Amino acid sequence: MSVHSPDSPDTLPNLDETAFEAVDTGQLAADPNAEPPRILLLYGSLRERSYSRLAAEEAARILRRLGASTQLFNPSGLPLPDDATPDHPKVVQLRELAAWCDGFVWSSPERHGAMTGIMKAQIDWIPLNMGGVRPTQGKTLAVMQVCGGSQSFNAVNQLRLLGRWMRLITIPNQSSVPKAFTEFDDDGRMKPSPYFNRIVDVMEELMKFTLLTRSCRDYLVDRYSERVESAEEVSARVNQRSL
Repeated sequence: MSVHSPDSPDTLPNLDETAFEAVDTGQLAADPNAEPPRILLLYGSLRERSYSRLAAEEAARILRRLGASTQLFNPSGLPLPDDATPDHPKVVQLRELAAWCDGFVWSSPERHGAMTGIMKAQIDWIPLNMGGVRPTQGKTLAVMQVCGGSQSFNAVNQLRLLGRWMRLITIPNQSSVPKAFTEFDDDGRMKPSPYFNRIVDVMEELMKFTLLTRSCRDYLVDRYSERVESAEEVSARVNQRSL
C-alpha cells in the first residue's frame, strides 16, 4: 500500500521532555499486550508546501512518540465523489486505511471560510457502512485547521459536525494555527510556539481517548433502535423461510 510518508527526521526538537509525559499504553490499554493504536491522518491541500500536511506530519511524529502507529493518506489522484466507482485505486486505498485505523486526525486549511473540497471529498468517500463493517463508528477523531490569516475555527467546527455524522468520538480539544506560513521553518518543521504545544495537547488527548475506548467501542455505540431493526430483519427472514 502506497502511503505518503514525511521526509523530515522523526524527531521532536521543540518538545520539552521535562513537561512531556508519554501516555503509558500498558497502564491505559485494556489489554497491555494490545497493538499500538493505529491513527490515520488526512489533510486538505495539494499544494507543494501544504501547511495542513505539514501540521499533520508534525502530529504524526508526536503520535509516534506517544507509541501510536500512523499513516498519512495522500489525496492526490482521489476522484471527486460520484465521479468514479468505489473500485478506483485511491478510493480502495482510503477505505482500507479507514478500516485499518483506531482513530483519525483531520487537518484542513480554511478556504473561503470553510474546510476545503479536498478535505470533504476524502470524508465523503468513507461510507458509514462498508460490507457489514463500519469503518468510522466508535473510533476517535481529532480535528485541526491551518489559517492563512488570523485565527479562525470555521473549519474545525465543520469537521466536528462531520465527525458526529460519521459516528466518531471527537475529542474535546482541537488545534487552529493562524498565519500558518509563519509557523513552519524552511524544512517544513513547526517552530516552537504555543500553537505547537497545542498540537501536542491534542495528540496526547487523542491517544488517551483511543486507548480508553477502542476495546469497548462496539458497546459504546450499541443502539436500542438498531437492535430493534436487527430483530425485525431476523424475524422477517425467518418468516420468509417458513413460507
